[in-house]
Amino acid sequence: MELIDVMFKRRSSRKFTDEPVTKQELEKILQSALLAPTSMNRKPCNFLVVERPETLKQLAKAKNHGAELLAGANKAIVVLADTFLADTWCEDSSIALTYMHLMATDLGLGSCWVQIHLRDRDGVDAEEVVRDIVKVDSQYRIVGILALGHVDKLPEPHTPDDLDKSKIHFLI
Repeated sequence: MELIDVMFKRRSSRKFTDEPVTKQELEKILQSALLAPTSMNRKPCNFLVVERPETLKQLAKAKNHGAELLAGANKAIVVLADTFLADTWCEDSSIALTYMHLMATDLGLGSCWVQIHLRDRDGVDAEEVVRDIVKVDSQYRIVGILALGHVDKLPEPHTPDDLDKSKIHFLI
């Protein structure tokens, strides 16, 4: 599949089957994260793979809305960015999450980016909630968590007709 085809096919999946993500699939997804570019090649991101159902259920309650799907995921990857290494942690984490999202699609897996940065749970910063669950220091920032699993039916891919070309502008 060409990269543009993967991009058209990529959709967020929020319901997963019980079929496990294989070790080989997970390895490719993690390789894609490590290949993601970072500012000045500082590589501030660490990738914490969560497999324990109990921990996935805790993470599903890390913010008020939109994380519930983690409870049904087979695995999740928490992207932890070391602020001592780079001030571009938000951008670097976002690129890594995107690379993993695309790789999951290429492998035929379902995935969904669960936003953590700038979210809360009842007035408490969701990043702090996640840091408490996974036991990491406050120097690590958390843009998001990628939920992973197999889905019964992937949503239909986007088509070229779905593209809003009015968003493209040329400066002449």
